[in-house]
Amino acid sequence: MSLRDGPERAFVNASYLKAVQQAGGIPVLLPPQLDPSTRRVLWPRLQGILLTGGGDVDPERFGEAPHPTTYEVWPARDKLEVELVEHALDRAVPMLAICRGIQILNVALGGTLCQDIPSEIDSGIAHSQKEPRDRPTHEVTVTGETRLAAILGALDLRVNSFHHQSIRRLGQGLRDVGWAPDGIVEGVELPDGPTLVVGVQWHPEDLVDHDPAARRLFQALVQAARQ
Repeated sequence: MSLRDGPERAFVNASYLKAVQQAGGIPVLLPPQLDPSTRRVLWPRLQGILLTGGGDVDPERFGEAPHPTTYEVWPARDKLEVELVEHALDRAVPMLAICRGIQILNVALGGTLCQDIPSEIDSGIAHSQKEPRDRPTHEVTVTGETRLAAILGALDLRVNSFHHQSIRRLGQGLRDVGWAPDGIVEGVELPDGPTLVVGVQWHPEDLVDHDPAARRLFQALVQAARQ
């Protein structure tokens, strides 16, 4: 299992910040290095939470030994984001979870992950694509009459893909509502919650310039935060 190497840092891809601002929101970064007293001050001020992509979730969190391909595990980030999920659900704070985000959301709710799609699942889809980040490469089908479908405005769409892990067993309360052609879960939601809680396995932040469905995900988060 590969832990993060080099000096400790905290950053996200700028595309997330641009997508939130384009939707009318104000992005605030929450680094794992924040001490508990600072977190207690910040948490009540959060109006929406965006869980972003990144390295792998520590498999110890769902009771498994690490797969040889597990990389960039950062336990402090896992701890912060599990805490954010718990805060969001406790306070009805709207949440959008992207790529790693959908995985940490699932694990925080007691679910498990497939640690390496290429070696564990028979799939002809390249879930870790070599094409540019803004280029969709595979199909996703979404269930009708779901919150995610209503946001996207479509039941069939093409998405980009940069992950080697995926949801295996769903966490408590989560509903799988979107899938790739090989059956890998690509979309989830909490259908019975009082506010928006949705997750997607692809990277809409890199598609917002030319994909209305991607833009609507961030617009939905900002709109729910304002309410």
